[in-house]
Amino acid sequence: MTQQPTTPRNTTTDRRPPMGGPFGPGRGPRPGGPGGHMMMKGEKARDFKGTMRKLVGYLDKYKLALVVVALMAVASTVAHIVGPKILGKATTRLFEGVMAQLAGTGTVDFAGIGNIILTVLGLYLASSLFSYIQGWVMANVSTNIAYRFRQEIAAKVNRLPLKYFDSVTHGEVLSRITNDVDTVNQTLSQSLTQIITSSVTVVGVLVMMLSISGWMTLIALLTIPLSLAVVGLIVGQSQKYFKQQQDYLGHVNGHIEEMYGGHVVMKAFNGEAKSLAKFDESNTPLYESAWKSQFLSGLMMPIMMFIGNLGYVAVAVLGGWLVIRNAITIGDVQAFIQYVRSFTQPITQLANISNVLQQTAAAAERVFEFLAEAEEIPETATPVKLDTVAGRVEFRDVHFGYTPDKIIINDFCAEARPGQKIAIVGPTGAGKTTMVKLLMRFYDVNDGAILIDGHDIRDYTRRDLRQMLAMVLQDTWLYNGTIMENIRYGRPDATDEQVTDAAKTAHVDHFIHTLPDGYAMVLNEEASNVSQGQKQLLTIARAVLADPKILILDEATSSVDTRTEVLIQQAMDRLMQGRTSFIIAHRLSTVRNADLILVMRDGDIVEQGTHTELLARNGFYAELYNSQFEGASGVV
Repeated sequence: MTQQPTTPRNTTTDRRPPMGGPFGPGRGPRPGGPGGHMMMKGEKARDFKGTMRKLVGYLDKYKLALVVVALMAVASTVAHIVGPKILGKATTRLFEGVMAQLAGTGTVDFAGIGNIILTVLGLYLASSLFSYIQGWVMANVSTNIAYRFRQEIAAKVNRLPLKYFDSVTHGEVLSRITNDVDTVNQTLSQSLTQIITSSVTVVGVLVMMLSISGWMTLIALLTIPLSLAVVGLIVGQSQKYFKQQQDYLGHVNGHIEEMYGGHVVMKAFNGEAKSLAKFDESNTPLYESAWKSQFLSGLMMPIMMFIGNLGYVAVAVLGGWLVIRNAITIGDVQAFIQYVRSFTQPITQLANISNVLQQTAAAAERVFEFLAEAEEIPETATPVKLDTVAGRVEFRDVHFGYTPDKIIINDFCAEARPGQKIAIVGPTGAGKTTMVKLLMRFYDVNDGAILIDGHDIRDYTRRDLRQMLAMVLQDTWLYNGTIMENIRYGRPDATDEQVTDAAKTAHVDHFIHTLPDGYAMVLNEEASNVSQGQKQLLTIARAVLADPKILILDEATSSVDTRTEVLIQQAMDRLMQGRTSFIIAHRLSTVRNADLILVMRDGDIVEQGTHTELLARNGFYAELYNSQFEGASGVV
């Protein structure tokens, strides 16, 4: 299955709270609101400081860009803050002009008011320009960081041993590439600059308010503790429900994906009612937690506005009284009211950002943990390079266990001479496929050695080793591409003629020509537009084209019909001539002509010899062989 590219969300929206005035008061993001999808899981980093230090380390090469971002953010915010104070002068001049005109002592200075308005307009335009530059630079930095993260993760995946993927789900790995990196990207592009703008806004607005009136500032500040208390109370409650929402959303998605993948089996066994019941077990709590979280977060803004309006009324009353006493001008009251309406929002945003940073640290920590995972054993510094590969394979006293405390292969010894056909048979769990994985060096032996042409396979580079081998597995793997590309996968430089010759050898050429576009037909993501048997034939053609010296067939004909199996067997016999071949077979009738049959049970070779010799011994192999003709279903 191919991994579809994930486009990172490149959001450069300015999140600084508008100051009101001609553009009206703005509404910042609500803490715990619906916009915080990836931020409200309640997950925290175990090592917040250490993770943030590593993240800052990734930003070192962007120091100049970050300085530009900081300067642009400060300049944009300052220009935005100064605007209301200057606009208040226009209100004052208009008020004084109207009063003078009513008294008959003067007229309204429209020219002066116009100049003030143009000045304010210039400030707002400059603020927007600075904000755009800041957002553009920061978006570039954040997407570059995300790009580097994804590159490093993709490279890391190819260096990890298979045992890592045995212990971690595919979804977990994909989540680090997509969700976790995307969370870091969004925080860097939005929250980092929001920290700067909100901090400057709080300080700047406070300074401007104090420059107008200390008493009015005191009245305005009295509403802040009440606002913060309400924010803390609501966030504390909504956080719990958002966490539940994310948990049950994962359960719902997992169930839907599982039912979608096994839809045919579910229908065949009349599992619709059971599936719906299980879906409701997660969907009902999801609904309840979702509406509670949305309702609580929706209360945030109305309550905040109500508290803000109380302060607004108090400021308006006090401001009117101070104007009457000529302590301040009416324009100052107008400017102060704008500042009051914008003062609490950046404080709320800073409180919300602390939660966002925790979530970001948790996401970054998961990424760094993945990048720090133990990798495959390093390649040897002096690798063996063979001019020609004969194909002699020896298993010498091999011991292996997927975990050190549970050894499943015990003292395995066998030798395959060049050109021999070696069959490995035995019941499920005997260790047949494990031996193939060790030969391919997907895992390294715990003790002993595997040699090819007299050299330990650990003395070859993994690339050189795997170029000597080709394998066809019972579980076919084809990717979203043309049939030609899938067959050519193991040998990219092969010509079209060589691909078709390999397809003919695998008896798949005729079938391909019956398809609408022949070799140019595109297999879908699941390769479900061809049958299982046809997929098996295509993977065999891929192995034929690779032209290896050592061939591994892990039940390669299990998904084809009897007639096709005969054709495949004939093709395999031709392919295996002059090659060392290892065949893992369920149907023992297919390995009767093997040069050597290794009979495994519980990780040990209990018998070895030719088909005739093993039957003559009347031992475990004979028991397995005869049971297949007696209708036994437990032998594989």
